[in-house]
Amino acid sequence: MSVFDLAGGKALVTGGARGLGQGMAEALARHGASVVIADLLDSDGKAVAEQIAEAHGVTTGFVHLDVTDEASWEAGTAEAAALLGGLDVLVNNAGVEISALISEFRPEDLRTMLEVNVLGTALGIKHGLRAMRPGGVAGSGGSIVNISSVAATIAFPGISGYSATKSAVDRLTRVAAAESGKLGYGVRVNCVYPGLVPTTMGNQLAVDMAELGLFPSVEEAVGTVIALTPSGRLGEVADMADAVVFLASDAARFVNGAGLPVDGGMGS
Repeated sequence: MSVFDLAGGKALVTGGARGLGQGMAEALARHGASVVIADLLDSDGKAVAEQIAEAHGVTTGFVHLDVTDEASWEAGTAEAAALLGGLDVLVNNAGVEISALISEFRPEDLRTMLEVNVLGTALGIKHGLRAMRPGGVAGSGGSIVNISSVAATIAFPGISGYSATKSAVDRLTRVAAAESGKLGYGVRVNCVYPGLVPTTMGNQLAVDMAELGLFPSVEEAVGTVIALTPSGRLGEVADMADAVVFLASDAARFVNGAGLPVDGGMGS
């Protein structure tokens, strides 16, 4: 059996209705895991769950989840564990990016990113650990994978708030791993730093850079990112999804409290 085989795994993916989250959920299922999609987008999330079940023959489901709300997390993790018969993989992928010059940012936009990217991830870690630790609803250990960003490792104009919140995801990851190990929870906690991927969010970021006057055009903004990337291209959803599979699998059994750059070298 391959160390990347996730047969019997039971995963919950936040923000799984679109973009990177959808790709991550599909990759986990392709490697044998049962998957619950968690999102605010009910119709999209349910459709993705149905598509994954049909394509990969695994158990899937959908839960409505507001990652900024603790009661929603309590209900969501319990429902996911009931649907799957346990829970041993949690991917904290839900996030939001609002571009602004630091001299012009709106406090309400920064609060939104803090709520979703920092509080949402912290609550996910909290309830993931509670579910997977001994005595929890699942209680057999597992893996939590948080989605940070290359923005946490570089200084790129126009994304100060996003960079700050994704840096916080990195610190949350490392402290959670230390606590989990110290307390014998049996849960590994790692994070991924994705590079720029032309999803809806990634494409909007390039548009924002031009509109903020930081680059003369969208094409110039994208070209600058590529020029800063040793691999010479933008990222793909599959690049990020495969990294999540690795961190969720036994191939990463001794990887804990780590941040994995999947950015083509941009953050080197």
